[in-house]
Amino acid sequence: MTRNFLKGGGKLPPPLLIKTAGGTQRVNCANTEGIFRIVQSIPSPKAEPFKRWLAKVGYERVQEIEDPELATKRTRALYKAKGYPDSWIEKRMRGIEIRETLTDEWKKRNVGGDLEYAILTAEISKATFGMTPFQYKKFKRLKRENLRDHMEDLELIFSMLGEASTTEIAKNKNTQGFDQNKKAAQMGGTVAGNARKELEIKSGKKVSTKQNYIATVQSHKLIENKYDK
Repeated sequence: MTRNFLKGGGKLPPPLLIKTAGGTQRVNCANTEGIFRIVQSIPSPKAEPFKRWLAKVGYERVQEIEDPELATKRTRALYKAKGYPDSWIEKRMRGIEIRETLTDEWKKRNVGGDLEYAILTAEISKATFGMTPFQYKKFKRLKRENLRDHMEDLELIFSMLGEASTTEIAKNKNTQGFDQNKKAAQMGGTVAGNARKELEIKSGKKVSTKQNYIATVQSHKLIENKYDK
C-alpha cells in the first residue's frame, strides 16, 4: 500500500518507534490526510468503495462552499441521525451561528488565527464555567469528542451567552488586537458566569454536569423501548 503511494510521488514521514508485544518496532505513520492519499493510491478493486466515498465527500464539500446552507442542513441531519432531539439541535445550531459571529468579529479586530482563538475561547469558558474547554472535557470524561456535542441544554445556553456577550463587548468597546480582546473575552465570560451562579443559587442545582448528553438521550430511548414492548 505505502509502496504505491511512494511511487505516486507521496512522501511518508520518518518511521516512529512504537512499543509492541514483540518489542520496539519502526512503524510508518500518517495523519488523516496522509491515510486518505494512501487509500487513493491503492490499485486494488477492494479500495474502490473507499475511493468513491472520498469522491462523494469531496463533492459535498464543494457544494457546501457554493451554498453554505447545505452544510447547515447536513449538520442538522447528522445530529438527528445520532439521536439528538430537535430542541437540542436548535440550540446547538444557534450556538454554532453565535460562535461563527464571534470568530468573524475577532478576524475584524486583528486577532491572529486558531491559536489565539483557542486562548480567547478558554478565557470565556473559564469565566463562564470555572473551567477551560480542556478541563471541561476531562470533567465530562471525554477524549477526542466535541465538548459541545455532549453538553446539556443549560450548558449550551450559557456557552452561547458567554460568546454572544463577548461579541457585544468587543463591538461596543471597539477592541483591537489580542490583549484587548482577551479582556473582552474575560468580561463576556463573566456575564455568563454570574448568570450561571445566580441560577445555581436559585435552583439549587449545578449547571455543569459530568453526564454526556448523547448518553442521556440513548439511555432514555432504551427505557422507552423497554416499556413500549
